[in-house]
Formats: sequence, structure tokens, C-alpha cells
Amino acid sequence: MLAALNDLDLLAADVGNAYINADAREKVYFIAGDEFGIMNKGKKVVIVKALYGLKSSGAAWRAHLAEVLNDSGYTSSLADPDVWYQAETKVDGFEYYAYVLIYVDDILVISHNAVSTMQALSKLYRLKDGFAPPTLYLGATIKKWRLIGDKHAKHWGHSSEEYVKQSIMNV
Repeated sequence: MLAALNDLDLLAADVGNAYINADAREKVYFIAGDEFGIMNKGKKVVIVKALYGLKSSGAAWRAHLAEVLNDSGYTSSLADPDVWYQAETKVDGFEYYAYVLIYVDDILVISHNAVSTMQALSKLYRLKDGFAPPTLYLGATIKKWRLIGDKHAKHWGHSSEEYVKQSIMNV
């Protein structure tokens, strides 16, 4: 709705191996086995990066990404701390808020200049399959519409119809 009302672009991406971008928040070690070679077998190995499976990895990744977004000028919403916003102005002087929405490692950018935001994030993280306008986001089908007689305005819509159909088939 925000994209349609303000004539903004939507871009989505999925951060690959997101957790290992953050430092581990807990002290974890293990004893190296054969897979570490004969010289290292039996030595203590300290895990320094958040890995999937560690209790605090999700929190470590979220804190890391929050720091990056905060340093980039975005503010976390009080209503939902994973909705980030920043005041921006289009070339024609139109003032609006750009948004970055986060769900674990899924990113959705709503902005007139969404490409530059995604390019900045892609310099920090490996984005699986790059970034593109979303066709599916968090289970909802997302589609851009142009209404008859309206050649210029973008209208975004989303539907959970396909998600519900798949869920029913799985049950």
C-alpha cells in the first residue's frame, strides 16, 4: 500500500548464510575431530561467528543487521522493531519515508531509490539470487498491476491464495 500510494518501488532479497555475518554471542567450543586434520585433532576449536543451531544466533544476526541499518540512517519502528524507516525526498521534491522490512534473513525495500539500498546491502552480504521485485514474499503472492485507463500509476496487490492452496494440499 505504501509503495502504491507514494509511487515507490519494491525490491526483495534473501541474505545467504545470514547468521555467519554476526559474531557469536555465547562462548562455544568443541574438540576437533579427524575432519580437522591430524595436526588439529583433539584441539579446542572456538566458534566466533553465529551459526545456525546456536541458541543466540538469531538474536546476534538481528542485532548485527540492526546496527548496519541504524548506521545507514534508518530508524527502527516502535510498533515493529524489524520495520525500519528513513525520510527521503524524490527529485521532484516529494517527501516520503523509505522502508526496509526484515523477517529473519528476508529483506523487502520500499523506496523510490530501492536499487541503491539493495546495492549497498549486497556489498555487505551475499544476497541469494541477487534482488528483484518480489513475486512471493513471506508466503504471499505479490503482483504489480496497471489499471485500465491508468498508464502511469503502479498498483501493488498481494494475496495469500496460493499459500493457502499449498497448505491445504500439504495437510
